[in-house]
Amino acid sequence: MGTATGIGSMPGTDFAESLRLVMGEVGDFVYVPELPARGVQAGMIGRTLAVLDGLDADLQPDGWRVGVGEGADQRRARSLLAQDLDVAEELAGTHEGPLKLQVTGPLTLAASVERPRGDKMLADHGARREIAESLAEGLRTHVADGRRRFPQADIVVQVDEPSIVAVLTGGIPTASGFSRHRSVHPPEADALLRLVTDAISGAGARPVAHSCAPDVPVELLAGAGFAAISFDLSLARPDDVWAESFEQGTDLWLGVVPSTDTAGVTDKALVTRIAAFFGRFGFDEEAYSERLVVTPTCGLAGASPAWTREALSLAQRVAAG
Repeated sequence: MGTATGIGSMPGTDFAESLRLVMGEVGDFVYVPELPARGVQAGMIGRTLAVLDGLDADLQPDGWRVGVGEGADQRRARSLLAQDLDVAEELAGTHEGPLKLQVTGPLTLAASVERPRGDKMLADHGARREIAESLAEGLRTHVADGRRRFPQADIVVQVDEPSIVAVLTGGIPTASGFSRHRSVHPPEADALLRLVTDAISGAGARPVAHSCAPDVPVELLAGAGFAAISFDLSLARPDDVWAESFEQGTDLWLGVVPSTDTAGVTDKALVTRIAAFFGRFGFDEEAYSERLVVTPTCGLAGASPAWTREALSLAQRVAAG
């Protein structure tokens, strides 16, 4: 029917072992795993700070901060990323078909990283633009490196935006915790996201948005140039905007496999859920099967090793119909 892949994060600290597991279970759509158990340098934010161009960062007691010079933790993040890509090239350098890299998106990044004098970059329009531009420029190099390492692969860049809804609705707390940052309005959010999608597409890769938050802003993401939207199906309301975006060419990656250990999950039940989602909008299997990508609901960093293998295997079985 379709294909299957994972979201990105995996448990454990052995990158080669994780990648071999990925290749063994969802080998048609390989992704370069993230292993946050190795430390904050290998987590979602640290990994992305390793990609930035022209913007150094350091790990402070209250979190990552930019504009204070390159610290040892950012150097460690860059070193880990380079080492992982070396291993991935060795194991998957001849892979044909989609191969996915993951980065944190500009809105979540601005909501997570602090300015030189404190508080989030989200607080300042110029700072938001600066980190998005740095990410975009870094992604041009990152994608070019990926295309060099995996010359036969179709490079996909997943842009993780778990905080996008909170950013758009003014839900990110200030440093004091007593108030919230002002919401970023859709036109500015579109401009920041478009910097990233244009950089990815211009470098020869496909940009895909991922958010496992409720009320994913489908229209915004589709309009900003993402080729697909990856989401947790259990949190998606049956709005017509899903069907409209799908009809206009935006693929939908359905997160249906639980990302933490769960008993009693069957591939038949998940296939039925997918069919029910598309059927609600009048699409039969023929309309979506070739465009379908099945994933866990979110990253697998909190899963047991046994469930990690089962979750990816289950996603593959569901995709196969």
